[in-house]
Amino acid sequence: MDKKLIELPERPEVKINTKKVFGFDAGFDVFSFKEKTEWVPMVDETYVFDESNTRSILAGFMFNRRVMIQGYHGTGKSTHLEQVAARLNWPCVRINLDSHISRIDLLGKDAIVIEDGKQITEFKEGILPWSLRNPVAMVFDEYDAGRPDVMFVIQRILEVDGKLTLLDQNTVITPHESFRLFATTNTVGLGDTSGLYHGTQQINQGQMDRWHVLSTLNYLPKKQEEAIIQKKIPELKGKENQEIIKNMVLLAELTRQGFINGDISTLMSPRTVLSWAQNYLIFHDLLDSFSLTFLNKCDDLEKPIVMEYFQRCFEEKNDS
Repeated sequence: MDKKLIELPERPEVKINTKKVFGFDAGFDVFSFKEKTEWVPMVDETYVFDESNTRSILAGFMFNRRVMIQGYHGTGKSTHLEQVAARLNWPCVRINLDSHISRIDLLGKDAIVIEDGKQITEFKEGILPWSLRNPVAMVFDEYDAGRPDVMFVIQRILEVDGKLTLLDQNTVITPHESFRLFATTNTVGLGDTSGLYHGTQQINQGQMDRWHVLSTLNYLPKKQEEAIIQKKIPELKGKENQEIIKNMVLLAELTRQGFINGDISTLMSPRTVLSWAQNYLIFHDLLDSFSLTFLNKCDDLEKPIVMEYFQRCFEEKNDS
């Protein structure tokens, strides 16, 4: 990483009112950094915090606990972490542990650079050593899809005082006092037992034991999801539009249940519902905007099932 180190205090010093900021009393003191850097996520004022998961995340930040959040895709696990970090002014770095991420990407590698007109070999530090040296919350997305060589690198730093040894550099990195570690995962380290998440794998028990908190995030209740869409799209006012939003969320619920049951291979996340509502404002047609937003992304064999969901939520209601 060529970016200079983040110039922040060793620890956050501004006490916040969790009731005012997150909508509930956390039960312990929560502090934020006074200054915001370019690494801090943008605040979404319309975001609705789930109390149980938010408390777990706040405990991770305040007490340096390693927190893993498990749940179906589209539940907003990573967004939840980012929005907590945004309100604490805590720099946040997300890394998706897909099959292309290697230990070299994390740790760094030797690179040829020009110095005084000559080519020399210089070690370029990876994102992991850089984050460890800084007041950064590192989030590993798709944690259960990480390659074995990458997972063993991460295992070194899972201990709270976990130091990272760079063998090639004869260097031992001690984590910054405000370095934090989080992960999101679709499974709980047992691999894909449902057939829904190909590419995930088992995580050895020794590593799972090093995660102090395992929190589960489900989809928001329908009423809350409806309220979010109405807040984000104030143009959809009135009783008729509220009924449309209600049925959009109901359709999304049907796709999620169908996904869980194995009837379809994709589902509508809250983000998809929001996109549908936005496209509806553009095209002024429920079916056209639904097709452009979600239906066209579905497998051809599954489209009749998805269209049945649509008819159940809209056409049958309109006929009655």
